[in-house]
Amino acid sequence: MNKNFADKVIDFNRNLIYSGELPEGFEVLNPYLNNPETMEVMQKFYHKYYNDTNKRKFIVGINPSRHGAGVTGVPFTDTKRLESVCGIPMHSAHTHEVSSVFVYDMIAEYGGPDLFYKDIYINSPFPLAIVRKTKNGWLNANYYDDKALFEAVKDFMIDSLKKHISLNLDTSEVFVLGKKNAEFISRLNKEAELFDKMTILEHPRYIQQYKSKEKQLYIDKYIVALKK
Repeated sequence: MNKNFADKVIDFNRNLIYSGELPEGFEVLNPYLNNPETMEVMQKFYHKYYNDTNKRKFIVGINPSRHGAGVTGVPFTDTKRLESVCGIPMHSAHTHEVSSVFVYDMIAEYGGPDLFYKDIYINSPFPLAIVRKTKNGWLNANYYDDKALFEAVKDFMIDSLKKHISLNLDTSEVFVLGKKNAEFISRLNKEAELFDKMTILEHPRYIQQYKSKEKQLYIDKYIVALKK
């Protein structure tokens, strides 16, 4: 039996383990191992929106934050929007994530989650949360924050991107969130020849934090890029 898109994503997430080296001071958090409810709500989400074999466009983030997909297992989706927009409550955690606010405002403008997720799949080249030890405790980190960190996770990221593509993604154009992220994805792409064309969009966190007055312009930019 051919697996549909949802089952393939769920399999990918279920088998997600990072066992490579990391530079000192960094750790990887795997929400699926840390919280059984994450696995449950993630499965509900993909069965709800990806229960088909459609080819989809691919939006590439950086790596999940501890408050977004690091809890829900769904990229750019905190528990608030998972419940209020997608109708999937999560009882063991309550999170608010800045990027999720922008993404779901953009999804509303696109036509709502049913339409958006029918056309588009979002994930990250490093699909688990990374944290860095600081004097004040652990903070979110990006895979490119440290040269040694990027080198350590690079092969895992190429492998992850290939697995994402095998779900049934359109590789003629990839939509990359964040300019710095795009520099590194471009390097991976040169090495592994994954995508024909890269379109760079400003990262939702950057827009919410620094450009909130012009938010509508960025929503329009996303919609134009994704609907063409």
